[in-house]
Amino acid sequence: MSLIPHSRRHGVTGARSGPGSLALVRKADGLFKLIGLCLLAGVLVAGMLFPVVGAAGVMSNQASETVEKTSSDLADIPPPLVTTVTDSTGKPIATLYDQYRLPINENQINEAMKWALVSVEDKRFYEHHGVDWQGTLRAAVSNTTGADTQGASTLTQQYTKNYLINVVYRNDPIGQKKAQEQSIARKLKEARIAIQLETKLTKQQILAGYLNIVEFSRQIFGIGAAAHAYFDTTPEKLTVPQAALLAGLVNNPINNDPWRHPDKATTRRNLVLDRMVDNKKLAQADADRFKAEPLGVVPDTPKKPPANCIGAGPEAGFFCQYVEDYLLKASGMTKDQLYTGGYTIKSTLDERANHEAKVSAEAQVKKTQPYVANTLSLVKPGKDRHEVVALASNRDYGQNQDAGQTTYALPTGVYNTGGAGSTYKIFTTAAALDKGVAGIFTPVQVPETYVSRVYSGGGENCPPTGPPLRSRWYCVGNAADYSRIAQGATVQTALATSPNTTFVELEDRLGSTAPGIDMAKRLGMRDTMASNVGGGTVDPKADKAEKSQSQAEYYGPRGGWPGFGAFTLGFSPLSGLELGNVAATILSGGVWCPPTPIAGVTDRNGKPVPVKEAPCEQAVPEALANTLAVGMSKDDQPGGTSFAAANGVGWNRPMIGKTGTTQGNVSATFVGGTPQLAGAAMTFKFGGGQGGICDAGPGNVRVCPSGNIFGGKSPARTWFGAMKNILDGSQPVMQLPPPDPKYMGGGAR
Repeated sequence: MSLIPHSRRHGVTGARSGPGSLALVRKADGLFKLIGLCLLAGVLVAGMLFPVVGAAGVMSNQASETVEKTSSDLADIPPPLVTTVTDSTGKPIATLYDQYRLPINENQINEAMKWALVSVEDKRFYEHHGVDWQGTLRAAVSNTTGADTQGASTLTQQYTKNYLINVVYRNDPIGQKKAQEQSIARKLKEARIAIQLETKLTKQQILAGYLNIVEFSRQIFGIGAAAHAYFDTTPEKLTVPQAALLAGLVNNPINNDPWRHPDKATTRRNLVLDRMVDNKKLAQADADRFKAEPLGVVPDTPKKPPANCIGAGPEAGFFCQYVEDYLLKASGMTKDQLYTGGYTIKSTLDERANHEAKVSAEAQVKKTQPYVANTLSLVKPGKDRHEVVALASNRDYGQNQDAGQTTYALPTGVYNTGGAGSTYKIFTTAAALDKGVAGIFTPVQVPETYVSRVYSGGGENCPPTGPPLRSRWYCVGNAADYSRIAQGATVQTALATSPNTTFVELEDRLGSTAPGIDMAKRLGMRDTMASNVGGGTVDPKADKAEKSQSQAEYYGPRGGWPGFGAFTLGFSPLSGLELGNVAATILSGGVWCPPTPIAGVTDRNGKPVPVKEAPCEQAVPEALANTLAVGMSKDDQPGGTSFAAANGVGWNRPMIGKTGTTQGNVSATFVGGTPQLAGAAMTFKFGGGQGGICDAGPGNVRVCPSGNIFGGKSPARTWFGAMKNILDGSQPVMQLPPPDPKYMGGGAR
């Protein structure tokens, strides 16, 4: 056996006396040391008796309170643990942490680790009661007389100090400095706390506590994490040389890092082995054999998971990021709490659906395609919850930009600054139904051009022939020839074919952009409409309205002006996830719920943690939502803007859908859904590039001088390609709800 369980005495050879001329010096040194020992012993004993000496009065009480508070902190402030994010089945996908720590109990520490640590750090650990007075006095005299600096802190004292540094004062540099200052006062306080701890905990509990707290460098804390990171094993299975290496690290983990400083790490490991021999816990022959072995750590770097959503990988990283963003915003949890709380966060991620979404997005736009992003966000409709099941992008989630990676939350954040295009016509239509100015079968005009009477003050020509009655005028034309539907067109027909002139005229009937903007917020574009026109956070102190006002304020009526008539054509920045949630709201009978990625959260003890989420709302009457769904049900049919994409995958399910393309073809969108699943796809410029986006088919979408992309191209192909594979074979074909006569032919005011 390598470890020696019984005690063996070894002789120690004393040093020979030097020349007589040094005798007086040695005697003087001995005398001074003796005096120092006496003085220090008096100080230390006085310090220990300090709280019970009546003459000390208030100072004694204050000192006792400080010790009690620190002891309570050690008991009440838990150490940082790793938070785990899982998919909807409970399979871990990522870890979030500030300190990589895998807690262990006292039964998980093997003898090799115990004796390696005790031998090098506190040989009399099992003999003292928290403070090694012999070692303390020896170190104090040695340090005060100019000899080699010595430590003398017991493992119990080190446990106290490390807990203060790594837990209690983790984010407090001043507190950390005080916990390490070289002063008698600090040492006395530490000693008193250590003695108090020894009355409350067993030696094995103290040893386990220390080994759970101490740092092993590179965000690795505790023996559980160190065993895994250094040797890809567990504390129970550590060998003697492995234990010796780890025990040696706690003294100076950075200096003895085995990857950066293998020579120093080897020297330190061998010292620990020698100390184990001195402590009668290891045979000399075994120690010599272990010294000849290589360090044996895992190659290159420690084996530990990434500390953030990078660990979720290129596909699930965007979903993990949304989980983090959602919890920080919705629950009021701080990032520090999230990264240290040791939570288990079960997400709503459907890995199969997410994979299909990723494959479809990347099939349309290559992951390394410069300046073009392609995203797909999928949400389950419902009257109680809107669970997000997939968040995908053509870009991989990660930090290697050359490989097409990004950590920008492309599917969820307000990053499509080009806009949604004609998908915003949904809001104008919903507002028209809500205000009773039109129904889905109301006849509409489809002129080639249209001059807004509301937004320009009159005129039949485009541009107006006379001076406008207001300070501005708004003229719009169509992107295609609509003569084929000009006769007998209805709102439903217009939604499927998307003539611009029809919807600006419908916006005119509403009198301003206010009803459409209100409907956009109600149906789901809440963060989008709250952002500024650049897609950023509103800054009330900014000089320009583009930054100081929200989109709702900026595009809405103000100063006698009824708003931007082009709002219905979707030229403002938006979130793809929120656009997908609009379809989910419509298919949920008009019930809006926050698009949630959270299935449940438990704390480090397995107890459920309530997550504060915005309550669901009846955003529009159910009859209106059902009728609007029927109005949007022809986009995938012959003549509809997404027919080619739907037909290309053999789509055969009832659905709602709407395409959108922006001015200059800088972005395009498709939003749609079935009763079981809804979502939105967006293809947009991201990160630069001149001109618009050209679409020459799957895998050949790029930035070009004159764009030709439309919502029915890359975005629709992305949506249908993923949805077909996700739903077929797993979900039955379901019909859309029937329309309500109230909203079919003009509605009611």
